[in-house]
Amino acid sequence: MSNPQYGVKQCRAMSVHQFRVLTADGEIRSLAEYKGRVLLIVNVASKCGLTPQYEGLEEMYRTCKDRGLEILAFPCNQFGGQEPGTNDEIQRFCSTTYDVTFPVFAKVDVNGTTADPLFAYLREQAPGDFGPDSGPLYEHVKNSRPEAIGTDEVKWNFTKFLVDRDGAVVRRFEPTVSPGQVQTEIAALLA
Repeated sequence: MSNPQYGVKQCRAMSVHQFRVLTADGEIRSLAEYKGRVLLIVNVASKCGLTPQYEGLEEMYRTCKDRGLEILAFPCNQFGGQEPGTNDEIQRFCSTTYDVTFPVFAKVDVNGTTADPLFAYLREQAPGDFGPDSGPLYEHVKNSRPEAIGTDEVKWNFTKFLVDRDGAVVRRFEPTVSPGQVQTEIAALLA
């Protein structure tokens, strides 16, 4: 299966570096530009209870970017309509509310037949371990999207995928895992 807009056959991809994504201003960017850097790829939203995670992500980015960390954010409106804005509105929100300096790309879908090929690949490589230990979010997803439980679907905003310098997906962190809780694993990859 391929997405002609990006020109990537997702089933043959061996690295996130093989994918192309859309920037917020509509340009195509190859993730090959990030070869040699540790990536934290996150689906984000502006009107979510987890939106304050932007602050922790930005703090981590400023602390670790010179050591080789890139945070790549992808707005998504598939969870409770919590990212309704346009790409321009999202950029303004991120800049003015959280002073975000890491890249925030164009809005994407992360699940279903319209899922961005990058996220289909990330889900395949790291299906996740979303369960009752996710607290109230687990109960919310179980009640509102029971079909998602036990699948590789992204369950909610602020799911994080950790990628090593070679473009291999190392781990998926579910939405309730804060940026501070992933720093140890990121530090190990940056060493």
